[in-house]
Amino acid sequence: MNEAFFPAFFNSFFIGFGVMIGGTLIGGLASFITGQPLLTEISRISSTLRIWAIIAAIGGTFDTVYSFEKGFLDGGTKDIVRQFLLILSAMGGANSASIIISWLTQEHVQ
Repeated sequence: MNEAFFPAFFNSFFIGFGVMIGGTLIGGLASFITGQPLLTEISRISSTLRIWAIIAAIGGTFDTVYSFEKGFLDGGTKDIVRQFLLILSAMGGANSASIIISWLTQEHVQ
């Protein structure tokens, strides 16, 4: 059962956002427990977690690859555009969370 486009678009954004925020906070907790610098580790985890947040938001890579294949081979450009916009939404959510994390940690300030 396919989800309508706009709910999937917003879900993709907020799943990417939530994976970034939640993953960095839990990773920061682990760094605090192990005695590492908290804000530095949160910033580092945020930069490495971004691609995984995007992959989690689009629901794994195989569905996306199948949709691209269907679009190219069957001539369904609607599927290609839909998947591109969902990936773009997931990237926007992950980037928004990354910006908020960098504001909170202030690791970019020298």
